[in-house]
Amino acid sequence: MDRVLNIAAYLFTPLEDRPTLRTHLRETAVAAELMGTILLAPEGINMFLAGPEDGVRGFLAELRTDPRFAALEAKESWSEHQPFRRMLVKLKREIIRMDHPAVEPATGRAPGVAPLTLRRWLDQGHDDDGRPVVLLDTRNAFEVDYGAFDDAIDWRIERFTQFPDAVRANLADLEGATVVSYCTGGIRCEKAVIFMRELGLDNVFQLDGGILKYFEEVGGDHYDGDCFVFDGREALAPDLTPRSTRASARAVEDPDLLLKQG
Repeated sequence: MDRVLNIAAYLFTPLEDRPTLRTHLRETAVAAELMGTILLAPEGINMFLAGPEDGVRGFLAELRTDPRFAALEAKESWSEHQPFRRMLVKLKREIIRMDHPAVEPATGRAPGVAPLTLRRWLDQGHDDDGRPVVLLDTRNAFEVDYGAFDDAIDWRIERFTQFPDAVRANLADLEGATVVSYCTGGIRCEKAVIFMRELGLDNVFQLDGGILKYFEEVGGDHYDGDCFVFDGREALAPDLTPRSTRASARAVEDPDLLLKQG
């Protein structure tokens, strides 16, 4: 069997025609022999898909012909087996649940730090302006236990909806430093940055593309362990090889839910 191309992608962009778009995307994905999950919400799209390379790239190319998705970027990894067992397209209130409606990423993207820049900052022990760098893990506690950046702050949250209260309770840990929030693929850390800036923290950035993009461009420097992913691969090592090869019905519909296998 040919290797399977896995992609993780999201984009905050206003979507009004979600029911129609849902039907179209599912038909297109099935025709391309893809499996996984696509989430559609008023704020944008979030998807984890896997399938033949030609099918995945063709699906992305077709999707990007829609101006709303032209800026969509995907993180790639490979597996020997299909990690999903079905193709789902779901309508949600948020593509990542935060329960904080004032945070609207589609109105302006959160500032980011490229993986190579973050590695340089960590190598030198400060950012380019000499400020100390604080890494903030925005993932759930069980995900962090698979692996994390060295010396990152981990508030042991169980759901991303707990993140706002955790920030308010720990503002003193973040003041005076350059804060880089990170997550698996970028979606949670982007919302996190916007929220923290609303609270008055200025030097706050997201890790562009999350851990997966960092692995892709940098590898495992300054990172200890693997990165949990919500599919049958279970976790990815810094070289993007999977810990498991079993197929799973689990697909990311909300990183705040530990989804049950079907």
